[in-house]
Amino acid sequence: MQADDKPHIIEDEVGFHLIKPEKDWQERPDMKYTKRLRASIVARARFVEDVAREQMAKGVKQYVLLGAGLDSFAQRNAQISSQVDIYEIDQPGMLAWKEEKLTENGYRIPNNLHFVPVDFEHSSWWDELLNKGFDVHQKAVVSCTGVTLYLTGAAIAGTLEKMTLLAPGSTIAIAFYLPLEWLDEEDRPLMEMAIKGAAASGTPFVSFFSTSEVVKLAEERGFKDIQTAATKDMAERYFKNRADKLIPASGEFFLVAKV
Repeated sequence: MQADDKPHIIEDEVGFHLIKPEKDWQERPDMKYTKRLRASIVARARFVEDVAREQMAKGVKQYVLLGAGLDSFAQRNAQISSQVDIYEIDQPGMLAWKEEKLTENGYRIPNNLHFVPVDFEHSSWWDELLNKGFDVHQKAVVSCTGVTLYLTGAAIAGTLEKMTLLAPGSTIAIAFYLPLEWLDEEDRPLMEMAIKGAAASGTPFVSFFSTSEVVKLAEERGFKDIQTAATKDMAERYFKNRADKLIPASGEFFLVAKV
């Protein structure tokens, strides 16, 4: 956000203050040499928020973030989010840290913001979501970003199966990742480094898909109005005519579909 020229793709001062990066953070190698990757991250965040806002404008009152991380939609959009039940699903440690940092920074945790801690290896995110009061009879919008890379094909299929239990008319927006050989040549070295780093940290990247494979997964489970949005779509939507030539890296794409 602050590392690039205006207009910013997304404004997130809340996330910035939660992290509180060290002085001269903009000069770190991971900021200076990962411009396209950084652009992909902000494009991803903006895209899912646009999908969520569109559905909320149509009267949807439940928003589920699967793999919520540091997402701060609830804090940055208080007028909208106060009318919607928001369910943030992530690892227990992540959500505990986030709640602590939000409190430290003066953000009240409203009754309609529900943290849903899940140990994904030992419990069902769907069951934990229901335990937090999620209403399966009311339409919802569900976003899932930065998650499918770490799941097996079977786990991803199982996640989609659970999403078919959402109320008819609900919307899902899920990020997937292309195989390395399908990336633009300039993006491959960064992805190769990311793959090695993830493996070394004990959280290896597991699943990569073509868009046709993802569409087939959705079709087989009965989803409707299936669409995909790729890097070039993000570039056309958010990055046109920028003086700084900021553009997202290839490799990530979204499945958007209706239940």
